[in-house]
Amino acid sequence: MNVKSRIRMAAAVGAVALGLSLFAAPASADTPEFRQLVGVGSDTTQDVLNGLGEVVTDPNGTPDNQLIASYNATGSATVKTRAVNCVINRPNGSSAGIDALRNAILNNTGCIDFARSSRGPADTSTTKLTWIPFGKDAVTVAVRSDSALNTAPGLDLTTAQLRDIYTCVKTTHNGVALTPLLPQSGSGTRTFFLEKIGVTEAQLGTCVNGTVQEHDGTALDSAGDIAPYSIAQYIAQTTGVVTDRHGVTVLGKVNTVAPRNANGTLNTAFPYSRDVYNVVPTAKLTGGATPDADLIGAFVGGTSKVCAQSAVITAYGFGSLGTAGCGTTTLKGER
Repeated sequence: MNVKSRIRMAAAVGAVALGLSLFAAPASADTPEFRQLVGVGSDTTQDVLNGLGEVVTDPNGTPDNQLIASYNATGSATVKTRAVNCVINRPNGSSAGIDALRNAILNNTGCIDFARSSRGPADTSTTKLTWIPFGKDAVTVAVRSDSALNTAPGLDLTTAQLRDIYTCVKTTHNGVALTPLLPQSGSGTRTFFLEKIGVTEAQLGTCVNGTVQEHDGTALDSAGDIAPYSIAQYIAQTTGVVTDRHGVTVLGKVNTVAPRNANGTLNTAFPYSRDVYNVVPTAKLTGGATPDADLIGAFVGGTSKVCAQSAVITAYGFGSLGTAGCGTTTLKGER
């Protein structure tokens, strides 16, 4: 049995056990069904939160038997998060989700309870928000499989080469003119990737003139295209756990390190690894001004409702943080 077959079989076993379809994304919260805890933001973690939303139950069954409603990063221009009022612009990406949560807190709207984020705090001037980790991801670069960039034994770039590509010092590779792409503004993956390769927004070269929706390989439509890609998203897409957007892309190595293990799972030792988070108002946690039992029970601690669903988290391609790392509340910031 080849590696691809083993990966798909493992995904199938996990999906069957969890009641997930291999050929259709789990139901998103973009329905008239309203739930107690509302989340928006990161494209990277939208699918796993949709999956968690289907298995994490509401203790009192009100307003629904499921506790978590997680609205996708893309779709209609607006979303309605509560039965009354709460029609908001759809936040696309970690920063947009965090800003939407901050706005909900500032204006006391009650429309959003948490933000999905694939980055840590960008501003630690206050402790208004808490970043609660629940899984491990990593980011590499993707190119088209039919491009000379993927010449055997496959793409393998150093951090220095990636820095040169995104500052336009290096403009060709394997004889191909490079067209470096980045996710949309506000993407946590964009922020994280640029930090890891040591490039600020101001240092981006003029050759980086295209933005794409993150983790959408179908957007890479020319031989020189290269873009950062969540390894967990790629695994979930190519094993059929979520809608497959990888197109004909393949993942590259960085500093000779492969993005996946031999069994197809996430290599948590990859150079550009990161935790992924649910961001909540600090005041709603234990010891805060207005503690929220549902929010605390869902996200806080290694035995919380989300952390207890490690099988769901790994089925979507993410690495487990274990009970010691999942659900911690030490990371705080403003946005």
